[in-house]
Amino acid sequence: MKWKQFRLKTTTQAEDIVSSMLADLGIEGVQIEDKIPLTEQDKEQMFVDILPDIPDDDGTAYLTFYLDEEEDVAPVLMNVRKELEDMRAFLDVGECTIEESETEDVDWVNNWKQYFHQFYIDDILVIPSWENVKPEDSDKMVIHIDPGTAFGTGMHETTQLCIRALKKYVTSETEILDVGCGSGILGMLALKFGAKHSLGTDLDPCAIDATHENMEVNGIRKDQYEVMIGNIIDDTAVQDAVGYEKYDIVAANILADVLVPLTPVIIHQMKPGAVYITSGIIEDKEQVVVDAVKAAGLEVLEVNHQGEWVSVVARKNA
Repeated sequence: MKWKQFRLKTTTQAEDIVSSMLADLGIEGVQIEDKIPLTEQDKEQMFVDILPDIPDDDGTAYLTFYLDEEEDVAPVLMNVRKELEDMRAFLDVGECTIEESETEDVDWVNNWKQYFHQFYIDDILVIPSWENVKPEDSDKMVIHIDPGTAFGTGMHETTQLCIRALKKYVTSETEILDVGCGSGILGMLALKFGAKHSLGTDLDPCAIDATHENMEVNGIRKDQYEVMIGNIIDDTAVQDAVGYEKYDIVAANILADVLVPLTPVIIHQMKPGAVYITSGIIEDKEQVVVDAVKAAGLEVLEVNHQGEWVSVVARKNA
């Protein structure tokens, strides 16, 4: 079966209202393309250190939607055009031209699975739920991760740098704080390595469900971990809830530009002698993070590289 694809040209001013109108007409899954600059909140919740190069906003937006080829699309499009014309009385909806094309039938929910397969991080096997462990891997530590809306499958270099550091520094007495926990993979692996307890914080509500799901599927008990939403950098309520001088390890696999303001705050959550594991740092930001770590009174223990990414490991001395 094929789908008919429709690409509607409108304005950035009208894109939300037009999207809502399409939904009211029973058209679901509208894709929006525009050139609106990222807000500061958008940037904070992006898990990359190289932000996309977005051209200047020209006021144009494109809304793409799909209809079953067996459906009589003529009345649907007639209703769309009628609603758009009615909107013109109070809103600049732009050209409202609609380009039509065809696309092959796609399982939109599961199609992404073809791009994620089991892989190794040294002697750790990371495997999605739809694949089986091979007999030759029976002696490896196996973790089950399904990619979702929260960041962190273990495939990215920054995550692997953190995992190797955790394996080195975790002990049976470790209390770990994972700032920007995403999928929960770092806290989960710390527990697999023998840590006593993990607490994760994140700005993204998707991280809560993702962490709970991944902990459960990997056999982590609920009394072994916590996860909470909030910005520990400037929210004293979150800082209080997390606790002070409580953690043996703090892991932060986030942006260098976030690590700089985070570091002088997070030292108050660390016990004397605690280890601070940071990553998500592109090479040209390495010195910025090293300087921030030293300025907070921490001793740099290691600076590790993988590809173009950097991990800085430091300690809070007594």
